[in-house]
Amino acid sequence: MTGVEPTVTAGAILVYRLVDIAYEIDLTKAEVAWSRTVRSAVSRGRLTATPAKAMSFGVPPVQLSLTPVTVMLPTGPVEASVVARLYDFGVVSLALRVPVANQSWAGFVTRMNAVDQWIATNAPWAKLLEQVRHGIAEAIIRPTTNCVEEDYLIGLVHALDQPMTAEALQQRVDLVTLLSGEQRPLSEGARRDLLQHHYSYYTDDLVALTWNRAFILEPRGDTDVVDVLEVANAQLLEMRYYDELLDAELPRMYDLVQAMHRRRFWPGVGRYADLARRLYTLVAEVTELTEKADNALQVIDDVYLARVYAAALDLFRVRVLGAAVDRKLSIIRDTYTSLYDEASHSRATVLELIVVLLILSEVIMALMQIH
Repeated sequence: MTGVEPTVTAGAILVYRLVDIAYEIDLTKAEVAWSRTVRSAVSRGRLTATPAKAMSFGVPPVQLSLTPVTVMLPTGPVEASVVARLYDFGVVSLALRVPVANQSWAGFVTRMNAVDQWIATNAPWAKLLEQVRHGIAEAIIRPTTNCVEEDYLIGLVHALDQPMTAEALQQRVDLVTLLSGEQRPLSEGARRDLLQHHYSYYTDDLVALTWNRAFILEPRGDTDVVDVLEVANAQLLEMRYYDELLDAELPRMYDLVQAMHRRRFWPGVGRYADLARRLYTLVAEVTELTEKADNALQVIDDVYLARVYAAALDLFRVRVLGAAVDRKLSIIRDTYTSLYDEASHSRATVLELIVVLLILSEVIMALMQIH
């Protein structure tokens, strides 16, 4: 680092909690229900600075304004605005925005860590999520019983006390302390790992990504990068949910198949077909919802945002989890095919046996008539 640290004249700390609450959310019903029951602002999400033909939401999420939260920091209470975004594949994203103004860089980092610590200790999410559930109850389709969650923290700077390029900022401040949240010095290897995912389009903007934190320098006030990171986290959450669901389903499936094989074929004919239909339904549902999550953001022509989005997907291991889900679905598909074939074979065997018995009965009756 060289020179005097800059002052953040305008910015914010963004804290995210994403929760999978349902199999699906009917967004049209959600808009109507929220407007009728809560009567606060509701809108459809869109990328503010990127043309729709370059990148857009597959199905624009519904954005709801929630009750502000008072965050107690060492410097005093701060009111944080709160919004929720509803995605049609069942995910709710809650975002707290803590404003920052006229803070030294060290003060900005300290505030970010203090907000993170306060959130971890006080956990306002349950009350906020209940507010969302209550306002859109009729739009929630098949609520989940075991909620999967993801958290993310973003330090956002809109203006510094003096115009500065992204390169100059990186020379003047230590991004590692902000991205890691650690107080102790990190090794060179750890520092390199934390700083390897950073991107700029103009000379005065910057995005630095890690697994659970990000720093964004955006002097034009655009929110597109923030939105892209939110979508990537929503996709991560959805893949995690279905990965865990299939992890639990596979052993259950094996046990059911073994139980079928231990029974005699006659009472098992219908059960083979029932289990095959159940597995087919599971595959169809998981495939439908994972495709919705995959298509949550349509990237066509914006090279910069596409790079940030692809980096986030790789960093969050969304594609790895997606591949794992596909492998488990393939196993279930193969089992479904096998069960369907066994059910068909069992039915054919039963029909053949019935035909043989009918023929025998005809022969016996004929012999009895002769005698």
